[in-house]
Amino acid sequence: MAQEQAAVVVSENGLGPYQQTVRLGRHTLIADEPVAMGGEDAGPEPMDFLLAGLGACTSVTLRMYAERKHWPLAAVSVALTHDKLELDGGRGTVDRITRVITLAGELTADQRERLLAIANKCPMQRTLQSDTRIDSRLDVGAIAAAA
Repeated sequence: MAQEQAAVVVSENGLGPYQQTVRLGRHTLIADEPVAMGGEDAGPEPMDFLLAGLGACTSVTLRMYAERKHWPLAAVSVALTHDKLELDGGRGTVDRITRVITLAGELTADQRERLLAIANKCPMQRTLQSDTRIDSRLDVGAIAAAA
């Protein structure tokens, strides 16, 4: 049975047309759309949060692996971008995330290649590349209260 985690709660905060307050346990963040999309750019846009999650997961995974192996990994940096690629024959688009990993330290070429392979197995990447199911439902208590 899966361990239940505290919910991440995202709600409009009334401070802009699209601004959201994101609550994650004791942490509070702001999400917004860029000005070009009608927002006020008061915080990262939703895709930035996804990229940040993948980048953080990648970096942490590499740090943990290097520590277990006692490898001289001095620092990790992960730069990520998102774009859409046109499919051949005008069949639509596919999302592409480009991830550039910088590893500092006196690592061998084999260690660097192994770390790249480990990066490609971080939990966020596995989730993003899996057949993820998202179950959505309305909170019937909130509907009843609004009536």
